[in-house]
Amino acid sequence: MKVLLVSGDPRSREAMQMAVAGVQSPDEVEFLEATNGERGVALAWEALPEVVIADEIVSRAGAFSLAHDLRGAPKPFDGRIIILLERAQDAWLAEWSGADAWFVKPVDPLELSAKVRELVAEEAA
Repeated sequence: MKVLLVSGDPRSREAMQMAVAGVQSPDEVEFLEATNGERGVALAWEALPEVVIADEIVSRAGAFSLAHDLRGAPKPFDGRIIILLERAQDAWLAEWSGADAWFVKPVDPLELSAKVRELVAEEAA
């Protein structure tokens, strides 16, 4: 399984990785990283990960823009997109952007890993 982590904060990417690493054995998960939304979109199209997890604020092209660009493409991105929100009031933006799920930070790593498992299982079905 490929998982793309998008955040300008290395600690945030590390926390995402640790949460997702509990989903499967480490040799079954390939992590890709992008420090901003623009690079995240490019890497998503290049690598076609099953899951993209993006911080709400990742630069000029934030997580909402990233999700909207991937979902709004002529052939929409097939992977699952999870956005980590700074505040609960932004949930409507996550939904508008086409994200499959969102969490308000700080994120419970067990909830995040459970959601990744759920979304990947839905995709496989």
